[in-house]
Amino acid sequence: MEGSKAGNSSGGKKKRGGKFRRAQLRNMLLTKTVDRLMRGRLRDRHLKQPIELREVELAVPNWPRAFEGLRVGHLSDLHLGHLMPVDRAIELVERLGAAKPDVLACTGDVVDLEWQGCEPLLEAMGSMRAPLGRYLVLGNHDHLDDPDAITEAARDRGLLVLAGGVHTRRRAGHEFRVAGIDWHGTPRELSRMVHEVGEARPHLLLSHNPKAFPAAARLGIPLTLAGHTHGGQVALRDRPQANLSLLHRHSRGLYSRGGSRLFVNVGAGAWFPLRRNVPAEIVMLTLRRA
Repeated sequence: MEGSKAGNSSGGKKKRGGKFRRAQLRNMLLTKTVDRLMRGRLRDRHLKQPIELREVELAVPNWPRAFEGLRVGHLSDLHLGHLMPVDRAIELVERLGAAKPDVLACTGDVVDLEWQGCEPLLEAMGSMRAPLGRYLVLGNHDHLDDPDAITEAARDRGLLVLAGGVHTRRRAGHEFRVAGIDWHGTPRELSRMVHEVGEARPHLLLSHNPKAFPAAARLGIPLTLAGHTHGGQVALRDRPQANLSLLHRHSRGLYSRGGSRLFVNVGAGAWFPLRRNVPAEIVMLTLRRA
């Protein structure tokens, strides 16, 4: 089974809801107004902060032996907009592509508010060489404006958008199964969505919200990739788990339950222009069977 509904596209105007307007107001108050008062220095200082390309080796007990050493390029939370210009986002995609991933996995929040203007970024992602596929799940910010338009634009540019779907690729006669679930905020609904894709026994699950992990671990899914939390964006220097992501037990890095693993990417972008002890990142994961 595959993917999500295309629905409305960019051809028609869609009435934006209250969540979009609240996010727009928050962006205006926390970012644009303050930046204007500082004559652009806030944004400039934010953009000067480097974005790491992290190389991470993960030992996953249930990982299939046929895909030992698989390299997964993990992008999350680009938040294309005022704090992430499109040229910078494309440069990050190109850096990740130069590291030669077998799989591209983007766990959502491609855009911050408006979806229009993200097409060149989607083009760069869809053009990346990744022999076992280029996959995207949508995040909560992707749903603010027009998720159907983003889905359609991404598919038109070579990305597989998974929203309750499982995609199978084969290499040397062996199957590699990638599942993805759409955005939801509640553990109960996430659990239902995970159980639907879990019937196909995926090796890799993509979920914007890391709260999907307990259900994935119960089903024995070897690896879940997530984002959403930004690692809190602000954390104590020597206690990275003590951060502003107060509603999430799984806020950054690696977590284990039984034979299953979760990796939470702290994101390349930001929804407010402050990061302390939580450097922005793009990640190349090399997967080993423990």
